[in-house]
Amino acid sequence: MEIINLRTSKREEMLEITDRVQEIVKNSKVKSGLCVVYIPHTTASITINENADPSVKKDIINYLSKLIPEGAYYSHLEGNADAHIKASIMGQSRTIIVENGRLILGTWQGIFFVEFDGPRTREVFVEIIPKIPQDV
Repeated sequence: MEIINLRTSKREEMLEITDRVQEIVKNSKVKSGLCVVYIPHTTASITINENADPSVKKDIINYLSKLIPEGAYYSHLEGNADAHIKASIMGQSRTIIVENGRLILGTWQGIFFVEFDGPRTREVFVEIIPKIPQDV
């Protein structure tokens, strides 16, 4: 397992980590298998989405903030209830197929760490699982 350390700079933002995850896959020497990207945080998430147009990131953050606004009436009193709800909806892990030593992502897809309660120091865990040969 490898760990990517991140430092977010805003309360809500999306950081693309595709190249860093791909580097971990490359260094693993695994040609075929799965890559699991997981975060141990309750106010952040991992997602896969378009990485060509930066307005997509802005739209995702803005729309989630309209659906689940900061400072609305919540029972959770720490002031970050909206961040917990957004993270629960988006999820804390993604699994990506690895083939020929590369992540299988669409032409415009990237892997994003999504911060909902920053700025903070965060960790992303990446585990590469090799495919077991069928004749074993």
